[in-house]
Amino acid sequence: MDLFMMNCELLATCSALGYLEGDIYHKEPDCLESVKDLIRYLRHEDDTRDIRQQLGAGQILQNDLLPIITQHTQDKPLFDACIRLMVNLTQPALLCFGKVPDDPAFRHHFLQVTSYLQAYKEAFADEKIFTVLSETLYNLLQLDWEQRAEEDNLLIERILLLVRNVLHVPADPYEEKNVDDDASIHDKLLWAIHMSGLDDLLKFLACAQSEQQWSFHILEIISLMFRDQTSELLVNAGQMRSAQEKQKDMQELELLRQKELAEKRSRTLLRGARHSRFRGSYVIQGLKAIGEKDVIFHQGLHNFKNYSHDVGKPTRRVPKRKQMAQDSENQRRSALNVRLFLREFCIDFLENCYNRLMYLVKEGLIRERAQQHDETYYLWAITFFMAFNRHQNFRPDVVSETISNRTFHFIEKNITNYYEMMLTDRKDATSWSRRMHLALKAYQELLLTVNEMDRSKDVNIQHSSNVIKSNIFYLMEFREIFLTLLRKYDERMQPRSFLRDLVESTHLFLKMLERFCKGRNSLVVQKKRVKRRKHSQKTLQTEPTPEDLEQTWQIVSQELRLSESLTQSAVPFDATSETPVDEQRTEALGRIQDCIMSCAGPEALSLLRAARRKLSNFYSMLVLIYFLKEISLSFICYCLVQLDESQHNVMYSFLFANPSVVRPYIILLRSYSQNSVHTNHCITRMLHRLAVDLKMEALLYQLSIFSMFNKILEDPAVAVYQELVTFAKYVLNRFFVFATKNNKAFVELLFWKNVGAVREMTEGYNKDGEGKKKSKWTPEEEEQLQRLYEEYKDSGVPDIVETILPLLSISHTRREVVSHMVSMGLVDSVKDLKKERYDSFVKPVPWEDYEENPLFIVFSVIFIDVLGNILKRITAKRSRARIVDKILSMGLVSDRRDLYKKRKPSAPGRSSGMTEEEFFDLTGEPREKELEIEEEEEDKSDQDEDEQDYEELVDNSAKEGQKSMSRDNSLKKIHSLRNMVQTLQQQGLSGPVLWLQNSLNRTADDREEDGVSHPVALVPLTEENEDAMENKAFQKLLRAVGIRAPTDGQESFWRISSSLSVHQLRSVAASLDMVEETAAEGDSEGNQENSLTVEMEDNDNQEMRAQALRALLLSRQRKCASSKSKGKYPTYLVMPMLIILLEAKHWSDRIEEKISKKRRRVLDDDDDDDDDQRGNEQ
Repeated sequence: MDLFMMNCELLATCSALGYLEGDIYHKEPDCLESVKDLIRYLRHEDDTRDIRQQLGAGQILQNDLLPIITQHTQDKPLFDACIRLMVNLTQPALLCFGKVPDDPAFRHHFLQVTSYLQAYKEAFADEKIFTVLSETLYNLLQLDWEQRAEEDNLLIERILLLVRNVLHVPADPYEEKNVDDDASIHDKLLWAIHMSGLDDLLKFLACAQSEQQWSFHILEIISLMFRDQTSELLVNAGQMRSAQEKQKDMQELELLRQKELAEKRSRTLLRGARHSRFRGSYVIQGLKAIGEKDVIFHQGLHNFKNYSHDVGKPTRRVPKRKQMAQDSENQRRSALNVRLFLREFCIDFLENCYNRLMYLVKEGLIRERAQQHDETYYLWAITFFMAFNRHQNFRPDVVSETISNRTFHFIEKNITNYYEMMLTDRKDATSWSRRMHLALKAYQELLLTVNEMDRSKDVNIQHSSNVIKSNIFYLMEFREIFLTLLRKYDERMQPRSFLRDLVESTHLFLKMLERFCKGRNSLVVQKKRVKRRKHSQKTLQTEPTPEDLEQTWQIVSQELRLSESLTQSAVPFDATSETPVDEQRTEALGRIQDCIMSCAGPEALSLLRAARRKLSNFYSMLVLIYFLKEISLSFICYCLVQLDESQHNVMYSFLFANPSVVRPYIILLRSYSQNSVHTNHCITRMLHRLAVDLKMEALLYQLSIFSMFNKILEDPAVAVYQELVTFAKYVLNRFFVFATKNNKAFVELLFWKNVGAVREMTEGYNKDGEGKKKSKWTPEEEEQLQRLYEEYKDSGVPDIVETILPLLSISHTRREVVSHMVSMGLVDSVKDLKKERYDSFVKPVPWEDYEENPLFIVFSVIFIDVLGNILKRITAKRSRARIVDKILSMGLVSDRRDLYKKRKPSAPGRSSGMTEEEFFDLTGEPREKELEIEEEEEDKSDQDEDEQDYEELVDNSAKEGQKSMSRDNSLKKIHSLRNMVQTLQQQGLSGPVLWLQNSLNRTADDREEDGVSHPVALVPLTEENEDAMENKAFQKLLRAVGIRAPTDGQESFWRISSSLSVHQLRSVAASLDMVEETAAEGDSEGNQENSLTVEMEDNDNQEMRAQALRALLLSRQRKCASSKSKGKYPTYLVMPMLIILLEAKHWSDRIEEKISKKRRRVLDDDDDDDDDQRGNEQ
């Protein structure tokens, strides 16, 4: 159907609706069918929205649809159809076109549809129309939930959508040129809503328990009602202005008058007393023209100030992508009666509806039951109504739903999301920027509300504000959000109003932080810090002597014997704290030791028991007292780093000393004449923090900043900006003083400077090689260096330079030693002595003899994640690579892969624990020996024998643990391969399995002969093998064997990996052969093999358990003997030895549980086999 026929049919359909005679509308018999036809036409319109434009040009809504719903309300089908059609006609143009079109033709259609919508909005500004809508909505809401039909709910939703669409229509700036306090079309529409009582129905829907499903519609309608309003204007509507407000207005008026007089005076001074008819010509000295002569100026002197070389040149066009973002804020003052009605609406809404509606909307947003971008209405409601409540009689209880840490987190998350989308979705960056601005204003209003709560006289309100402030000041994401936004500010996508709100919010946050820190002795903040070793001559704490520690322990032990009960309320750890568990553990040990030093034995024992409950199972009193003595005899130095008020403020302000942060402030300062007094104060205060508080005025030594200062100082109304003038003079005076000391100061004006450049400017520039003294090597030192290198070059040490450095008679740096070894010809290049990479900021520490014992014990006992557990329990900070090298050099493992993390066994049930008698019976040591171990003194021969037994036990336990693990893994792999091959044989794929086995054997023979491993492709030459390669079960077998799948787009065949050794290939092939031979023998042999495996594991684990516990007991004997000979334990042994016994018991219980589970499984299998045999016999 072409366009002409469509127009004819559309005209005929519109004529069949009816006609208007005077004020009475006469509908035709086919009116309902005609309305449905129009809905059908709109459903099939093209991209230009031709049907919508033709209906708008024919004014169908004004002349037909609105009279029908006002005069024929009783005809319910016709009324429903007309409401449905009007909802379609009034939907926003952005929904019709998706976005503002870039194409000029589609842009014309977009503007045409918008003009028709503005005409619809003017037609709806009638009290009769909204009276009909409100009455219909009231009758529907009177029905109970059970009595409502589906059509009733649809009609309620369509009425709300119709009101939303009409309110959403933008104002026409060319038609509505009304001044403030004059009624616009939007004001007339709001007044019609008020007179019809629809506003009361909206408040009822917002607070009714049974109408929760309309919460998003209600919030959107309310936001559109207050679209052009500000909370300050509504609060002051109809009220007498106070004397303070009048005085403020008079001051602003006086400032404007002073500006005007100053500009008039400056123009008078530039103009001469006698008018120059011919204006004259002047030579500008010092300003060269195109040639060698000075510029000749042919205008009056009063125009010389505006002279530029660009006068007369065509204006350079700025590309659209580089143009500055424009502000879209339109605020106007409505008529007084409208403002009074909206003010009363806000008061009632806050009293009865705000908390409940915001709760429902927040739940819908979190559970993703809302439409896209509906969170913007939530953010607007927070900004508007909390500001209204703050200016009106401030009551935190009416906005308590949005005063919480969850709201801060929600807004911060949305700001981050909007910024990321602004970077990724470049085409719609302007919309994302507006949303981010809305979220920033909501965040600012939350800070203002918390600040207002802090000034309240109610103690409870002040306490609530302190709780909120402690969270937003302690957490890093809340604290650094303003820094991030300032650094990422882009004036091409974010308007000047966004920067203004950002600067004012940052100023408010810093003021609140300063007030929060004031009066506090310390403030602990979450931050990243790098620990560096400081060489200090004075020690803050003196270590107590072993005699003092022993004497203190005697007093505490006596107190423990006399005590009857322990404290039950000891809390060693804070589960909600952000501090890592390892740091909390060290702090808990320090608290326990403090209790011991203060002779508070029961409290120390209670803390230790509570700490062990948090970290592992409950242990006997004897073991806890033993741990307590270990802690008391070792000096643990711990401290909490705290910052006082001045330190914290300076440290946080130091983060703003960055050119990317200063630059947005200078951008906003350019429009100082249009800024408010408060905005200029915020800018000046931040620059004052950097220049005066941090003493980094050199950060502002930049030519654009000085040009701005010059513009401010030459402004005729300079008296208005007294604060800016004072600061500008201070910075300029400091610069001219600095220029006398630094002859490069004027060159530095051309560049933005960071903190490092500022330090170089003020303290002096560092030249290349300056301050570095070239070390001189004597012949004796060179001889010593050569001797040490010859001695250790073939010793196999991981880093020969690190080994030589502590052995040199005179200390040298690593770089000096390496460079001198190259110059001496000991090595060819520096790359030969390249330092191995290890963990950052972990300085290598030489291994001591007494550090090997904990490494032996931890490796022997904890065999699930060996390397991870050793890293947790080694007190001296070492890297993973160094611990692996040490374990390899000690011979504990033969391959690095044995130290990889193994899969943990399944979690056992609740352990029943181990009694002390079982522990000593298992280890073979008498109980009396443990009780009197601190009083016995053994001779040297017994000690040597114990040491030999200890070393043998540790070696055996390590080897047996490795054997049992490797045996367990191999058996599991063989069992899984057997199941796969059996499945494939049942599917008739025995031939491909045999082909795979032959390929593995052939590859193993080739690799053994050549001595080189290369990936070998599996090329199926038969059709049977080709089909098998496409079978998923056969592919699973290939992956289990270790054959790599082909790479997408690069390879076509599966390949035997080059990492498989000859032994591995033959063992896998043998397992396939074994499975093939034994597959038909039944399950009896498999059950026997399982039982044999369980028995082997049972014996191995039981033997390993006894050896590990015996090794622990012998290690404690050695520690006691060495402590009595030396006077005290080494500090490095304290933490590992305290934890080892607990880990040994924990893993022994898990091994026992695992063995018992396997026994039960084997017994169950035997019972099943017996039942099967009985069934066969019967």
